[in-house]
Amino acid sequence: LAVAVCGAKKWQKRRFPDDFLFGTATASYQIEGAWNADDKGENIWDRVTHTNPGYITDRSNGDISTDSYTNYKRDVEMMRQLGVNAYRFSLSWSRILPNGLTNRISKAGLTFYNNYIDEMVKYNITPIATLYHWDLPQKLQDLGGFMNPLFVEWFEDYARVAFENFGDRVKHWITFNEPREICFEGYGADAKAPVVNRTDIGTYVCAKNLVLANANAYYAYVNDFKPEQGGVCGITISINWFGPLTNSSDDLLAAEVKRQAEWGLYAEPIFSANGGFPPEFSEIVAKKSAEQGYRRSRMPEFTDEEREFVRGSADFFGVNHYTGCLVSATQYKRVYPVPSLYDDAGVGLYVPPEWPKSASYWLTLSPNSLYNVLTHLHKKYNGPTIYVTENGWSGSPANGYYIDDGRVTYYRALLNDALDAMEAGVHLRGYMAWSLMDNFEWNQGYLERFGLYEVDFESETRERRPRKSAFVYKQIVKTRVIDPNYEPKSFIMTIDKGH
Repeated sequence: LAVAVCGAKKWQKRRFPDDFLFGTATASYQIEGAWNADDKGENIWDRVTHTNPGYITDRSNGDISTDSYTNYKRDVEMMRQLGVNAYRFSLSWSRILPNGLTNRISKAGLTFYNNYIDEMVKYNITPIATLYHWDLPQKLQDLGGFMNPLFVEWFEDYARVAFENFGDRVKHWITFNEPREICFEGYGADAKAPVVNRTDIGTYVCAKNLVLANANAYYAYVNDFKPEQGGVCGITISINWFGPLTNSSDDLLAAEVKRQAEWGLYAEPIFSANGGFPPEFSEIVAKKSAEQGYRRSRMPEFTDEEREFVRGSADFFGVNHYTGCLVSATQYKRVYPVPSLYDDAGVGLYVPPEWPKSASYWLTLSPNSLYNVLTHLHKKYNGPTIYVTENGWSGSPANGYYIDDGRVTYYRALLNDALDAMEAGVHLRGYMAWSLMDNFEWNQGYLERFGLYEVDFESETRERRPRKSAFVYKQIVKTRVIDPNYEPKSFIMTIDKGH
């Protein structure tokens, strides 16, 4: 008993600060539905799901999804029930600019987002707006999308429209969500829309244009909007942990190369002291390009002016984190297309079988993974301000809607990682759980569920009901403490009076 009491005192002392932002996260295409409502334009996910439905495992799409275009007030009500003080959402570029360009701005699109933001602000919920979460207007993709150097200008123009119309209330801006998934999966492979699959140069050309576009939007905000609006602008990068399989020098180098290939392509130009693409990986790509007969490296270079322009173009580092794996220089290698990003990296990956598994093949509970990520970034990039902008666990619809103990275990473990990192000096300012509710999970459709709230996709109103994890998260948000013994006593979620 004495040990238990001592342990209880220990976790009660480990507390998130009162000004820490606790929230949830979603993305426009995954929740809004209303794919062709009013004058919204077509985006790349509309195109791929409508023209190639077999690309999605359950042949579904986001045409209706949770219908947040209609149900946005219910979304905010759920935020109030959870007691969160922040909400990360994304704007649909083609809902605001139906043609992708600023000659035509949708009044209906502006009205929807103004209403959504006003509803959050009404209840003291901090809106965190992502400008781009994978749903490029199809009309811009027809012109090459991220592969077109003019993308840098298109994105700045779009960002300015968002800053002008929402920046009086939105004080936290994110330019891009997960550059790796945009560039590698969308342009350098066939895993995400727009399914360009230029394995040789797609990832690298996209990466350069993306970080240049980020810088353009960032300085537009800093120079023309921040003086009056007073907000911050950053970028969100997916950072899973890649540790060495052994402590050998080869495996240590392999793990570093893997980190550079996965997220260093996007983080190094912005957050490193020197700027530009990561050095070791750049050398590997240049060497392989020469061997493969290319006249120059498949990874484009930055001019000195571009390097300086991009370096420092973020007020904070948004981290989307889910899992981790172990990296080997010699073992567990697979065959990849030649040339390609993964062939360039040339490493093997290993996931120990004892790590708990989610409903997603790629997502396991990797020990201390978030702590490793946060402390690594803190040391590597001289202590940036960090927000965890996504973190979550998938379940299957077959598991029933309420009991999601796997998700509860995961959240407690990862939030303890966050506290450990803060105690180690990491400047972590907020945490957004993915996701507020079940939604369209990209290639897996509705077969994988990440929601704190279950959504009944068979009901006309898309009824939402809280899972056990919602009650556990609510308790953590309310007390700022992770109680390992807390068990919800009621299935009924009420709104706290006065919140």
